[in-house]
Amino acid sequence: MRTYRTRVALLAASLLLTGCGGGLAASPDSRPGGTASDGAPTATPGAPAPGGTAGAGTREIPGLGPKTRAAVPATARQVVVAAGRGRDSPLSTVVLYHRTADGWQAGTAWPAHNALRGWTDRHLVGDLRSPTGVYGLTDAGGRLPDPGAKLPYDRSARGFVAPGTGFEGEPLAGAFDYVVAINYNREPGTSPLDWTRPLGAERGGGIWIHVDHGGPTHGCVSIAEPHMRDLLRTLDPALRPVVVMGDRDWLAR
Repeated sequence: MRTYRTRVALLAASLLLTGCGGGLAASPDSRPGGTASDGAPTATPGAPAPGGTAGAGTREIPGLGPKTRAAVPATARQVVVAAGRGRDSPLSTVVLYHRTADGWQAGTAWPAHNALRGWTDRHLVGDLRSPTGVYGLTDAGGRLPDPGAKLPYDRSARGFVAPGTGFEGEPLAGAFDYVVAINYNREPGTSPLDWTRPLGAERGGGIWIHVDHGGPTHGCVSIAEPHMRDLLRTLDPALRPVVVMGDRDWLAR
């Protein structure tokens, strides 16, 4: 099992300060709208994404405009697209695309939540908006045992606890059973619980893909637990996965 330089001072209560993972979070190489640089190995082709088929793919990922497509690294063979309904909406859709010789293969479209107030190009602590951009996906973890993740997985029954209730009164318990860290204002190659914030604490962090709790998030993207398990079992560091996230108008630039 791979280990991390986890910062033990991180308390469960701090997980809700900003983002969903409490992390004041971003890597200097994963700037909003920039190209992710995550240090993952060279990409190689592999199997289709969950829900995808071996049939003909698309030449370009639908919904991404030229500026957004240019920010996706050429080496990325797996791209998670989190498309928000609107700039100020907490509702979105997540699709995992897999690049093959036939083009981009689309997985199943999964309903998702993002931050309460929608999206922003400059995320700050407490703004209750999800950061737009293209970010590496290099690290995972959760309260529950590893479901078969290919990314390094940090299990912590005490660190991945989401106390209290959400914005719509829904219980947050179980929201961090499985998480994938989004490399916004964080150091890739560390546990999702790592507190390092390269852009500074004021730029927020702890931005994850995690289990949906039935309401808006503080800054993360959330999908149903079965879909989180699918995602963890499919994301492969050898394929240099990234997430492209933002409202649909931003993605279409």
